[in-house]
Amino acid sequence: MTFILKTKAILISLLLVGIASPVKSQSQPRQQEIKPPAVTREFRAAWIATVANIDFPSKPGLTTEEQKAELIALLDKAAEMNLNAVVFQIRPISDALYASSYEPWSEFLTGEMGKPPQPFYDPLAFAVKEAHKRNLELHAWFNPYRAHHPETISPISANHISKTRPEFVKKYGKYLWLDPGEKQVQDYSLKVILDVVNRYDIDGVHIDDYFYPYPQRDEAGKKIDFPDEISWEKYLAAGGKLNRADWRRENINTFVKRMYESVKKEKPWVKVGISPFGVWQPGYPARITNIDSSGKGFNAYEQIYADSRKWLQQGWLDYLSPQLYWKIEQTAQSYPVLLNWWLSQNTKNRSIFPGIYTSRISNEKGKGWDASEIAYQIRTTRGFTKTSGNIHFSMKALMQNRDGIADVLKDEVYNKPALVPATPWLNDTEPNKPELQIIQDKKSGQIRLYWQPKNKQKIKSWVVQLKKGDEWTTKILPGNKNSYFVDDIDIENIAVSGVSRYGIEGKTAVVGVEE
Repeated sequence: MTFILKTKAILISLLLVGIASPVKSQSQPRQQEIKPPAVTREFRAAWIATVANIDFPSKPGLTTEEQKAELIALLDKAAEMNLNAVVFQIRPISDALYASSYEPWSEFLTGEMGKPPQPFYDPLAFAVKEAHKRNLELHAWFNPYRAHHPETISPISANHISKTRPEFVKKYGKYLWLDPGEKQVQDYSLKVILDVVNRYDIDGVHIDDYFYPYPQRDEAGKKIDFPDEISWEKYLAAGGKLNRADWRRENINTFVKRMYESVKKEKPWVKVGISPFGVWQPGYPARITNIDSSGKGFNAYEQIYADSRKWLQQGWLDYLSPQLYWKIEQTAQSYPVLLNWWLSQNTKNRSIFPGIYTSRISNEKGKGWDASEIAYQIRTTRGFTKTSGNIHFSMKALMQNRDGIADVLKDEVYNKPALVPATPWLNDTEPNKPELQIIQDKKSGQIRLYWQPKNKQKIKSWVVQLKKGDEWTTKILPGNKNSYFVDDIDIENIAVSGVSRYGIEGKTAVVGVEE
């Protein structure tokens, strides 16, 4: 307000587009025709993996300040590249990278399972706050069933589920795994997820491709079956009629459905996303074989019991991110062929944001992908009318700028900001047109724009668009901002609109700047 008091306030002629009786002004006929261009809609996200310290923290046991600095660096890089979301792994092995009353602190964070960071801080709370400052969505990434990982070295803490309820945890190869066939396991994992939904201002709940575990083999090379005899026998004793494979799939289906419905009951604006293996089943579509050079194939439907097409077609998610981790020209698992097939299955018109394997990029020619492959995949995604966006696996490759990929994204592929696609099936209410005021310093011509939402509506983001000549420039600001300094005195028009937590953009208020 000091700025307002110390400058000679000039109320610029305001035109709020759509008002029935505008204030008379010589410039209004021209102003009424001004309409800013639609803002690009595209999900631009990256996974921040914490399991085995893939992306964060760089190693276990860093100090609190070192961990915070690494998180800031990750989020700064995301914002610099015009990403608009990060998917942050907070529960890799039935542990927590946040303050949980249910599960122990993660070894990947502090070097010792159950040990909190010192001095104390909450990485998830910190990441949410810092992401939102940069107008980045933060989706909390959970692994519902994995309970222990062979990369860990510290003892399992006393409050880990494998100690408190060992009957629910199965040893499978080198892993510990929660049994999806136990209803109490479902209840437990849902309790953990909903605790985060209720206590943190996250924008999404995300699970990946780990349901039943990927097949492991014994020392003789024989495939190990998942040891769920006890829960299977319980099912049969209760009158269950499904065969074992269908029963396993139904266990996962039930969890996915319950998770979606439970999250929506608590906070309907929090998106639910799933990132399954990129091929539903070999042969869908017909040219997709999913057989590797050794003749071995993988069937997620049959081997990890993931009926991902059903989740999409039942609408038990807000976005699906199939992991399309193959090149455009790879015939057996062609990126565009698979994407087109997933889009053809999207009968509920949910969002589809393919996962892409950015970490395949290498700085050494011939030893990995070129950055141009990822740029090509993003542009290929844009070529389909019913999808808009990708998730990069993972931030590490972007931080390392492998083959210049971060530069390519910032300068070429993502060179203009974008809004996250809306979720109108959840709520399609438009925010009201904001109330605008401009204050201009008479001597310098500098402009300060102020706005307020009407009726105290919750606004997630503000779209500020500036017109100079025939060109518009777009800025997307966090919802808690209510002013913007215009440093170009030649700006002719300014437009402002609010975006709801469901991604719905409201009506635009336009102000003309008089000379």
